[in-house]
Amino acid sequence: MRPPLTRTGTRRRLPARTGLLARHRAFRRLWTGQAVSQCGTQVSILALPFTALQTLNATTFQISALQAVQIAPYLVIGLPAGAWVDRLPLRHVLVWSDTLRAAALLTVPLAWAAGALTLAHLYTVALAVGIATVFFDVAYQSYLPDLVAADELAEGNAQLELARSTARVLGPGLGGWLIAVLRGPLALSADALSFLVSALTIPRTPTAPSRADADGPRAPLRHEVGEGLRFVRRHRVLAPVTATAGLLNLSYGMTFALLVTFGSRQLGLSPREIGLVTALGSAGFGAGALCAPRVLRAIGTGPTMVCGAAVAAAGALGLPAAMYGYPRTAMVAGLFVQWFGVVLFNVTQVSLRQSVTPRALMTRMNATVRFVVWGMLSVGALCGGALAAWTGLPTAMWISAAAGAPAFLLLLPRAVRAAGGGPGPPAPDGTRSGRDGDHAPLHDQPSHDRM
Repeated sequence: MRPPLTRTGTRRRLPARTGLLARHRAFRRLWTGQAVSQCGTQVSILALPFTALQTLNATTFQISALQAVQIAPYLVIGLPAGAWVDRLPLRHVLVWSDTLRAAALLTVPLAWAAGALTLAHLYTVALAVGIATVFFDVAYQSYLPDLVAADELAEGNAQLELARSTARVLGPGLGGWLIAVLRGPLALSADALSFLVSALTIPRTPTAPSRADADGPRAPLRHEVGEGLRFVRRHRVLAPVTATAGLLNLSYGMTFALLVTFGSRQLGLSPREIGLVTALGSAGFGAGALCAPRVLRAIGTGPTMVCGAAVAAAGALGLPAAMYGYPRTAMVAGLFVQWFGVVLFNVTQVSLRQSVTPRALMTRMNATVRFVVWGMLSVGALCGGALAAWTGLPTAMWISAAAGAPAFLLLLPRAVRAAGGGPGPPAPDGTRSGRDGDHAPLHDQPSHDRM
């Protein structure tokens, strides 16, 4: 369509559509809070294992178990969490989860200052943070569809992924510096403060009422949990995508449970060097977030997911290769490629999940997917630690990195055909999805995500 004529006979230029961050105030608040929170989380990813390693002289298996404990709640309460969150206002769940995580983390520097810090205390804190994170994540992934229009989901997820990507670049370097200057326990205070910032931004963001208020009498909890499980298991796209994400996260959990110990003891890197290497490699997140919308438009939903899974698996193999020369360069390259692929896969599959799921099932679908995907992180962390104790760090790193190599094959060819080759994900009836009310009901979809 041509622009309209002005009175002088010239063509008037139509204003270009601004980006979601610029035009959507509520989304901008959410994005800001999450950007700060993600920076703090990246500090903790290094500070928690370094606290165990340097302050408490923990073994490789104990450090792996520490990370497994933090993710284990996805296996224990991941499924019922979706039904519980479905009965509560999402905003309240998000705020209280952030507040509890901040309080738990602040006990670590206090106990350390009092000379009372133990491994049992760290395990307890990791478990408390993990439980709160389960509820936050389930509510958070159901929150965005309430906040933006259906045709803005891909852009919104890409912008949030860009915030996480920026945090992954800045956070590890900041974490390495804080650990070197303040020691690990005090560095955890930065993450606690970031959770408080996140909690303060979320209440100002409007959201839809809870499903408990909207839907009237509720079915028994077991029925609601089973309904979410059946929806994902029978869905022709969600089932293979969830399996792919689970296998990738099994490899990811095995590898990253060993990463700090591998870098410190096998490669001889200092905390500051590990932070710098992780920060530089994390630029792959930013590159992936910038490229994901263009790749999605160019090749479509299914091929983008396959490409992302294959690239992520290939990049992981660069980490154990660091033992054979140029360790810093090899680790940066491996992390960059791996995380570039992760973002391509993640932005696409999260937007797809949100588009094909009826609003009434959104939190239970997310809980089911997180149960599988994040549960595999916990299993992977324990497997990685056990492998290192049995075979040694070098062999364990190679097995861990190679475990995710066949993941992309699970998407071929069914998920590519079902997801379609167009620029956006399909609705359950095969048409492009619109707003929540346009989704087909559950019984209309008899046939069959990451992080």
